[in-house]
Amino acid sequence: MSIAKTKRFTVLALLAAIAITLNILETTMIPPLMGVFRIGLANIMALVALRMLGIKEMLIVNTMRVLIGNLLTGTIFGSVFWISLAGVVLSSLILILMDLLKSSLMFTSVMSSIGHSLGQVLVVTFFYMQPAFIVVLPYFLLLSIPTGLLTGFVATIAIQRVKPLRKQD
Repeated sequence: MSIAKTKRFTVLALLAAIAITLNILETTMIPPLMGVFRIGLANIMALVALRMLGIKEMLIVNTMRVLIGNLLTGTIFGSVFWISLAGVVLSSLILILMDLLKSSLMFTSVMSSIGHSLGQVLVVTFFYMQPAFIVVLPYFLLLSIPTGLLTGFVATIAIQRVKPLRKQD
């Protein structure tokens, strides 16, 4: 493996480890807003991975944070896992679209946050047959804007401080 590939792999591993750590910390130590809404700190690492390394690496970070984070918190394959997975799948699809459209990182982050909230509400509403839960969607979407701005801001600072490794398209 070349030095460049080793460096990319090392950065990817660090981003995944930080995302998993942030996911676990936010799940276990930071009280959620309105009892169920979280800021989405782990998404900072997904944004950094997307901009520094690329789409494939962002998908790896997001997949690992959901799988390993839920495994370590004891929620693997429980309702929390499926709700988290739905959010991260929709969020990741939006991240890919925003990247292909060359959107700003702040806009990308807000859209990703909205997608994550939408995915989570949809899985609770339809898969867990809780149609009344859809009433929280407008509140979640509104909360997604400031949380998306916050994660986008932190990701922007992180990217500015670290040399990008992504091949230019």
